[in-house]
Amino acid sequence: MPMEEKLIQRLESAVTRLEALSAAGFRSGGSVGAGDDTAVLDPSIIAFDDLRSQFLGKVLSAAEKIGGQVLDITKIVEEAFSTQRELLIRIKETKKPDNSGLAEFLKPLNGVIVKATKMTEGRRSDFFNHLKSAADSLSALAWIAYTGKDCGMSMPIAYVEESWQMAEFYSNKILVEFKSKDPNHVEWAKALKELYLPGLRDYVKSHYPLGPVWSATGKTAVSAPSKAPSPSAPAPPAPPPASLFSSESPQASSSRPKQGMSAVFDEINSGKPVTSGLKKVTDDMKTKNRADRTGVVNAGEKEARVSSPSVSKTGPPKLELQMGRKWVVENQVGEKNLVIDDCDTKQSVYVYGCKGSVLQIKGKVNNITIDKCTKMGVVFAGVVAACEVVNCNGVEVQCQGSAPTISVDNTNGCQLYLNKDSLEGSITTAKSSEINVLVPGAGPDDDWGEHALPQQYAHVYKDGHFVTTPVSHSGA
Repeated sequence: MPMEEKLIQRLESAVTRLEALSAAGFRSGGSVGAGDDTAVLDPSIIAFDDLRSQFLGKVLSAAEKIGGQVLDITKIVEEAFSTQRELLIRIKETKKPDNSGLAEFLKPLNGVIVKATKMTEGRRSDFFNHLKSAADSLSALAWIAYTGKDCGMSMPIAYVEESWQMAEFYSNKILVEFKSKDPNHVEWAKALKELYLPGLRDYVKSHYPLGPVWSATGKTAVSAPSKAPSPSAPAPPAPPPASLFSSESPQASSSRPKQGMSAVFDEINSGKPVTSGLKKVTDDMKTKNRADRTGVVNAGEKEARVSSPSVSKTGPPKLELQMGRKWVVENQVGEKNLVIDDCDTKQSVYVYGCKGSVLQIKGKVNNITIDKCTKMGVVFAGVVAACEVVNCNGVEVQCQGSAPTISVDNTNGCQLYLNKDSLEGSITTAKSSEINVLVPGAGPDDDWGEHALPQQYAHVYKDGHFVTTPVSHSGA
């Protein structure tokens, strides 16, 4: 039985540790149970070994069936968990460091996350979704950096859950893509999720719900272990790892110079005359009185006017909160780790002109509008009113909470991932094509169901009015 097998594995693991420690004790002439040996036998470390054996083993087993880059990124995940184990052992013998000391202490874990992130960069791989889901999932291991309620992080249990959400965006794409193609990929994606939910989450809940417990009498963390990467190693671009050691959000808008309408309102509220700085228009400057302007438009001028709209005028990228009420995300290109986490139900989010990017909205907001975006992914916790997709091409939207209304207008290619809480909402479409809605299965292990919304309709005049019905196709 599985329970008996698990018990046998734990007993064998404990016996192996005791034998190793006994041999080490006799060789050194010291007593068993001092220093690192005591930490290794700590119940929290034994439980972490069980976590790796039970959950990480399943991911590795599925990856070995696939091979290639999927196996490579999975081995990096294995390395990251091994690194966290080493850090958990050291924490039990180390005094709580300050922020700079914590950054130095966590360098080994940071280095592994950088290694995983680099695999997602460059030319897009056929297994990009696998690489992204695995690399993004590693941010969950940063729960170990929690030092208290004022450190700028969520509590450890919530942090693990939130960190998995971004990885799940890509994990769901694997489930959909390989649902009927290759069960090994589906097995891998499900095993990866189980590693964090319930695996790591339940481990943290049982042993470190309030964060790591540092030693009161241990040594000071002054340097990283020998496995630490060189000081020149770049910081990971993903928001959670990059902001571990600072209370400031990587996308904090308060420190940025205000732009757009917020700058205009600030100028108006400053008390200066609104017309100050404007030049006076004299009579000779008016078009009707200028000798160089006539009512005839020559061919060259006409051609210039016609061709000018084809020149794209893309503004600067923005991610800012305007007037305390509206989050504006504009002109982001190729940014896979955009995050809005300090939001509430009184605020709205407007996403405009973004391409090849992914935005995660961690809190519930009033309204979300996605306008003129291409190859854009948006993951949101929920909305009070509606989520609107307008004038877009190839977008993916995932709702993790409730959404009373989702509307899709003038859009070609839209994938909607719904949570069970959002299934009762309404979906309205107009002038749109290739709209697929994916809903969770009845059970936690069931596959997602995919439904293509009709884009063609038949209209038949009957009994004095037209009766409209959707046209279904065999391939839909």
